[in-house]
Amino acid sequence: MAVMPILTAPDPRLKQKAKPVAQVDDTVRALMDDMLETMYAAPGIGLAAPQVAVGSRVIVADIGRSEEDRQPVRMVNPEIVWVSDDDNTYEEGCLSVPEHYASVVRPRAVRVRYLDETGKQLEIDADGLLATVLQHEIDHLDGVLFIDHLSSLKRNMILRKLLKSKKEAG
Repeated sequence: MAVMPILTAPDPRLKQKAKPVAQVDDTVRALMDDMLETMYAAPGIGLAAPQVAVGSRVIVADIGRSEEDRQPVRMVNPEIVWVSDDDNTYEEGCLSVPEHYASVVRPRAVRVRYLDETGKQLEIDADGLLATVLQHEIDHLDGVLFIDHLSSLKRNMILRKLLKSKKEAG
């Protein structure tokens, strides 16, 4: 397993739509293991393949607060098949938008259909924080960042700060 570098906005690769995975094989399983290791090291609670420069529809998530509470979720080709009528607002952050947070409104609960690490098709009903994390990560697969849910004024302000940080760092 290896910790992978995480792309940060405004990297254009984060805006590209990820391609479906044809088959869950050892390469995909190794990618998911590396993504989990990267996510835990960051630290974060979700990571999508495009964030580590892989254009595949693969996400990992774990909302456990400590190592003992870990319950990693590995999803290949996830798709939201149902959303609740009620919404939740969470203060979201993103490993690809470091040190920036904003309130985002999303459906409170979702049902997601996906392939697990063995290639078996499953569905999961998620609500609260897990529902938000899954929606956030699936957005990444479609080239959408959480800041895209904000007003253009807020989004542009954050992007300008990230650009300035990148220039100062490198």
